[in-house]
Amino acid sequence: MDESFDTLKRRLLAVIAYLTFVFFMGTFGYVYLEGYTLLEGAYMTAITMSTVGYGEVQPLSHTGWIFSIVLIIMGFAGVAFAGQVLVVGAFEGVWSGKMEARRLKRKLDALNDHFIVCGYGRVGTGAVQNLVEANAPFIVLDTDPEHNEIMKEKGYLFLKGDATNEEVLLQAGIKRAKGLLALLNSDPDNLFLVLTARELNPTLYIVSRANELSSEKKILRAGADKVVTPFISAGQKMATTVLGGAGVVSVMPTTEPIYNPPKWVLVEEDSEFAGKTTGEVTENWQQNILGLRRKHKDTILPPPDTKIRVGDRLFMVESIAKSSDEDTATEKRVVIIDDNPTILGLYARLFKRRGFVPITADNGRDGLETILREKPLAAVIDFMLPVLSGIEICQQVRADPANKGIRLVLFTADEQKETRRRAMEAGADDVVVKSADASKIIDRVITMLEAYEATKVEPTSPTPAAEKPPVRAPEPEPESADSLLAAPKMTPEPEPAPSTGENGNEPATGIPPEFEGVIELDEMMEMIGGDEELMIELFRSYAEERDSMMADIEAAVSDGDSEAVRQSAHKLKGTLIYLAAKNAADLAYRLEVAGREGEMSETPALFEALSAEIAQVDALVATLLAG
Repeated sequence: MDESFDTLKRRLLAVIAYLTFVFFMGTFGYVYLEGYTLLEGAYMTAITMSTVGYGEVQPLSHTGWIFSIVLIIMGFAGVAFAGQVLVVGAFEGVWSGKMEARRLKRKLDALNDHFIVCGYGRVGTGAVQNLVEANAPFIVLDTDPEHNEIMKEKGYLFLKGDATNEEVLLQAGIKRAKGLLALLNSDPDNLFLVLTARELNPTLYIVSRANELSSEKKILRAGADKVVTPFISAGQKMATTVLGGAGVVSVMPTTEPIYNPPKWVLVEEDSEFAGKTTGEVTENWQQNILGLRRKHKDTILPPPDTKIRVGDRLFMVESIAKSSDEDTATEKRVVIIDDNPTILGLYARLFKRRGFVPITADNGRDGLETILREKPLAAVIDFMLPVLSGIEICQQVRADPANKGIRLVLFTADEQKETRRRAMEAGADDVVVKSADASKIIDRVITMLEAYEATKVEPTSPTPAAEKPPVRAPEPEPESADSLLAAPKMTPEPEPAPSTGENGNEPATGIPPEFEGVIELDEMMEMIGGDEELMIELFRSYAEERDSMMADIEAAVSDGDSEAVRQSAHKLKGTLIYLAAKNAADLAYRLEVAGREGEMSETPALFEALSAEIAQVDALVATLLAG
């Protein structure tokens, strides 16, 4: 609520108080001076203040006349003051744009799982158009008044502000956003934007523009998931098209895709392309779609999620050689599905360090759609997820034989044999019991992929899928539930840990004596390979999510909802394990067990103990981040 609205409210309250005082003064004045009853006094006061003048209840004395004159003046002044306040307030709200600013704030507060487009230039215009066609929620950040006026006319949600400014990004809801497009005209600006965005939201999917090839690696190191060089890419595609169309294919570099001459293809009812996306056509049929014509409207380089309809015309070329870069990107893709943002950020970072391209989702439905769309080599799926469980995801992925090459890894805190049996029957290739050793799942996935690749041979004749059981990684000894709360040591990767000394945000190197045992900092550093930058991200992610997680547990305990206690405590426990906060993780685990077994009488005391321990964790995290 802004300052002008507070001022208007105070003025209105003052007017109401003044008119109320005058009314009561008039009522009791007539009662005292003229001997009226309370009702007669109130009636006389009302018609006097409003200047209606129906007539006196009883003839007034001279004193009564004088009192009435004073009352008329005071009442008229009050009414005039009220009118002035209302009219001026209305005009200020409309003409100063403050009402519009309040409406904008309400829209910004309502944004969730949206996309932030930074820059509404030529590239940004195309990006926004695709988001509109996909019916995806988005907001645009731009400083150019002309661009903002165009977006206002089109009805787009936008903010006039510098996208590299942290406050502007926070106002745009970056912590609740799903993705960000860095499309500023300057490579240094995009680099700084990516750095700021990655710091504010470690799990955000960021695609950045780069005008120069030399900037691409820098922006990727800053935290971008993908970098596109629009002018170079467009030029290469145009050159490829014209050379292919002219038949001059021998001069194409061997490291780039080589194409046959392009052609127009009409999508008819019996076409195998109908109902598929352009990305699926490119991947499964080796057809690169350069343009799409639909109802006399042409789209150049349609996005890969564009659905192809009957009646569409596709301008396409058949790829006869793929670049090594494309092969690498496909081979390294992995989907991670977990509803805990801290765990998502951790595994995305660690998979990326091992050469994978991580793609994340925080619920079962989005995770399933991501697997079916991206066709990764592997998917790491949490057992307990909102909307769809990990078991249901495996079942639906395996329902389509085309997905048989996707390796599915289910990770769970439940080491029971029945859970493993259900997962394997649903189509999982491996089941991993969660532990604090974050590298364990990554190693299992790599081992499983290597074993699977080793068994892939070119078949001489079709072999039924049922005759070829899936290859799974060797199974380790089952872990007990208590081992989840221990922090196994991992061997740090040989690469040097990134330094964070320049940003002034690195945690302190030691634990203050009063916090001894709250977080095992040395063990946490070993778990994440000595990556202090990742440690900061985990601490910040915990600080952002802690209030909501504790509120969920408190509400579940208060309502006596055992299933909600189990789920909410399970989520918090997952975060605490990777912070090496053993005491707090143990209490969260005991709450989870109490919820699972329906022992709700124990939950209030456990929650009270957990709250006290969490307060210690909070204080230590704040100290480490400030240190």
